[in-house]
Amino acid sequence: MSVRVVIADDQAMVRAGFAALLGAQEGIDVVGEARDGEEAVEVVRELAPDVVLMDVRMPVLDGIEATRRIAEYDTSVRVIMLTTFDIDDYVFAAIRAGASGFLLKDALPAELVTAVRVVARGDALLAPSVTRRMIERFATVPAVRRPAPEVLAGLTDREREVLVQVASGKTNLEIAHTLFIAEQTVKTHVSRVLGKLGVRDRAQAVVVAYESGLVVPSAQD
Repeated sequence: MSVRVVIADDQAMVRAGFAALLGAQEGIDVVGEARDGEEAVEVVRELAPDVVLMDVRMPVLDGIEATRRIAEYDTSVRVIMLTTFDIDDYVFAAIRAGASGFLLKDALPAELVTAVRVVARGDALLAPSVTRRMIERFATVPAVRRPAPEVLAGLTDREREVLVQVASGKTNLEIAHTLFIAEQTVKTHVSRVLGKLGVRDRAQAVVVAYESGLVVPSAQD
């Protein structure tokens, strides 16, 4: 089945460009557009897309608040935040609002197409530059000041190992090779980790891993 996409951006030329690019891809259908965050929420409720490309800065309602409302309404909709600004606050606010991906608008066309396919299948996506900045931000907070929350107590030793690998940005296949287990087993562990942490996808799991102190940034270099 095709991935159904809604594009939310206040610039008509940007919407048209994204629509032309994605519409030309096999297995991707652009089913709607929105000019601001409020309209994006309405369009999503009407069309129930699989993925939303959401600009951060929009009139009436910004993309982060629109994402939060969409996530509260339908947890199956995946949101990719798009912005021209590589700013830490946007990254964290977007992920906490429920975004599954974060890309800069100057990303290559192939990267955008890949992002849509990645989040549509339930994975999370963060641009390499965003991941680096996330690690740098957590590196400024001493681990001793970040005690692990009680929620981590429910993870098994193997699940903690998998979470550490997820936080390093590895794919399921890479984790399987690192831990010498089957890829399907990794998928099962990841699913259980998400459930126990009460997060919707890998992006939010990464935040928990760093904020809890389970992962120390310097150990990932």
